[in-house]
Amino acid sequence: MARMIGLPHTYLSSDFPGIGGKIREELEDFLVDEISLYQPCGEGEHVYFRIEKRDLSTSEAIRQLSHRLGRPQKDFGYAGLKDRKGITRQTVSLAGIRVEDVLDLEFKNLRILSARLHRNKLRLGHLRGNKFRIRIRGVSADADELAKPILERIEQLGLPNYFGPQRFGNRGDSHWIGRAFLMRDSRSAVRRILGHPCVTEYNPDVVAARHLFMQFRWREALERFPGSFREERKLLIYLLRVGEKYKGAAKLIHHGLMRLYFSAFQSYLFNTVLDERMSASAGDPGRTFAGDVACLHDNGANFSIEDLEVEQERLEKFEISPTGPMFGAKMLIPGGWAGELESAVLDRQGLSHKDFHHLQQVWRMKGLRRSLRVPVTGLSWSVDEEGMVIEFFLPKGSFATTLLRELMKNETVPPAYQDGMA
Repeated sequence: MARMIGLPHTYLSSDFPGIGGKIREELEDFLVDEISLYQPCGEGEHVYFRIEKRDLSTSEAIRQLSHRLGRPQKDFGYAGLKDRKGITRQTVSLAGIRVEDVLDLEFKNLRILSARLHRNKLRLGHLRGNKFRIRIRGVSADADELAKPILERIEQLGLPNYFGPQRFGNRGDSHWIGRAFLMRDSRSAVRRILGHPCVTEYNPDVVAARHLFMQFRWREALERFPGSFREERKLLIYLLRVGEKYKGAAKLIHHGLMRLYFSAFQSYLFNTVLDERMSASAGDPGRTFAGDVACLHDNGANFSIEDLEVEQERLEKFEISPTGPMFGAKMLIPGGWAGELESAVLDRQGLSHKDFHHLQQVWRMKGLRRSLRVPVTGLSWSVDEEGMVIEFFLPKGSFATTLLRELMKNETVPPAYQDGMA
């Protein structure tokens, strides 16, 4: 398998070499166990059932369950989305069925582990976090020695809370699509969706289709896109029928996919702010600056820091952390240097805070503050003849790939991540 797709951002442990290696060469190399925010109480109209998936994403699992139980996908509740590649355990909810109906289900790559009643539907975010057990194969001979100072620093200072590369798609450019739509540039967005092949995209038919699209050989491109590329094929069929009417094509894009594009751009801006703060703080994601907005780790509440010295003890105890922007109308804007940095990052994109207000009105994306670092707990590792096995727990919303890039330091960064809409 190719090296992990990565990010170009500042490492927490930049003064330590990485251990190298590859991940996800076997399904069993990547185990994820979702830790629930609460347990089902045993009564109510909703059945909470624990599932184990093999090489199956959350959306694919919901699709299978929907088909087998004869219920629309929107009726199912879940707390978080899990990647396809690996073995993952998580909880799903559904109302109006019996526990026995769920326990009797059998699938090829999905197993029902348990089922119990509860009073409410499971919603996104109803989890404490995820426990990971990951095998890294092909690490350097001195991996154990190299890993120790990296992981000790992560435990001491916290993990920089970068959004992982999967947030930006296989080509690393989903955020540029979101930016174009935000600026009402449908032509650039649709052409980015259909064209712009990238070195991190390995399906030769898809790469060929993208090249053909960029050459305006659209009918040939349609023939090369696999059937699983439904959105791309839908857009191409429309353009072949009406010509270069990109605004009309944009209206065909699934609502959920559009939200992902906007969210990817918000995530890119957050990563940019965090990266610049890492450079300004000698690599400490927990350092505060004048005007900062902090968050309480136990409940996520935000507050403006009035006196940096007064809050220093709580920062060192990991009770609070500074935050970065997920831009939107309801986001608390910092003052001082922190606010100037965030405004400068927007300005370089030709944007201001007000440009994000319509995301709340149309797409219900209000904006929020996100912690710039997260604690890593339950951390342990061991090395054997097959590589390194590392186990750890991360709070919800954080990415295991962000820790792995610190440890491995051999990621492939898609050129499109920083290329813009060229």
